[in-house]
Amino acid sequence: MGKVTIRTNHPFSAKRNGYHISPFLQELIVYAGQLDCYAGGSKVLRKFTDIQVSDAQIFRVTNTYGDRLLQETEPQRTLPPPTQNDIVYIGVDGSMILTREKEKQENNKVDKGWKEVKLCRIFKSSDCLHPKGKQGIIKQSQYFASLGTLKEFTDPASDIIDSYGMLKNRLVFLCDGASWIRNWIADNYPEAISILDYFHACEYLYKFAEIFFTDKMEKEIWCKQQEQLLKQSKVSDVIAEIEKIGGTKIEEGLKVINYYKNNADRMDYKRYRQIGCGIIGSGSVESAHRTVIQKRMKLSGQRWSKKGAKAIITLRTTDQNLQWNNVIGLVRKEFVAAA
Repeated sequence: MGKVTIRTNHPFSAKRNGYHISPFLQELIVYAGQLDCYAGGSKVLRKFTDIQVSDAQIFRVTNTYGDRLLQETEPQRTLPPPTQNDIVYIGVDGSMILTREKEKQENNKVDKGWKEVKLCRIFKSSDCLHPKGKQGIIKQSQYFASLGTLKEFTDPASDIIDSYGMLKNRLVFLCDGASWIRNWIADNYPEAISILDYFHACEYLYKFAEIFFTDKMEKEIWCKQQEQLLKQSKVSDVIAEIEKIGGTKIEEGLKVINYYKNNADRMDYKRYRQIGCGIIGSGSVESAHRTVIQKRMKLSGQRWSKKGAKAIITLRTTDQNLQWNNVIGLVRKEFVAAA
């Protein structure tokens, strides 16, 4: 169609949402800004629209709408209600991004600006597919993430989880041994099933074995034996075995023993494998951190302001939750009123 000239007294010629930019282009700018670094977004827009938008402009528009979306919309359930036989899984984990916060030294520890993004991924057992000979697939999920205080994460996350109904033991949490996650689940969902990620449990085992055993073959055989005991819910037998061979004499041995004792009530893997899809690992939420958060926010040289990080996190989860219409609604809000 080419270029279209608009009269200076036309409503679209006035600033809308703070910018002399059409609603559709504003939406494209926001999408490009949350999809890639601002310089990359500029290249994509130029390639597909032949419109030159500076990196700085993409930054400004993207952060404006990310912040407005965070302030003006409430997290809501995005998946269909669970069926009577559905298990609802909640994967919870945290990962770090680098911020511009000034370094602080407390208790001989230096905070160099790394801050934790807390994220949960919600999916139903009916959405888990297991193609023969291939890795399992989750058809659809809901994501919620937050950079801030524990309450800023747990309150909205609880609202979303509660919207799926009173599931009791049909609610299954998949997570590592972080105390904040365990305490949140115990306080708010005492009847839910909380599973300690099996692969985290095995990592502790292998770290101990790496130091304790000098013979590689002996180490591999021993670890495989202990893994099988864990899968049979015999964590007490694994603890006894480590104590028997003298594992308490080294720090890594004491670590694995204490970790298993503190989480023994979340390591009934034999029973967990008979529930829902039989999932005993938190790989689903770890992969969500890579694709939803880190793919955009841990690029080379990136340092984030807290406000900017929160804006991008909100836009990323909105896109992944198939709720981009929320962004379109904000973009077109003033334009519709003007028209």
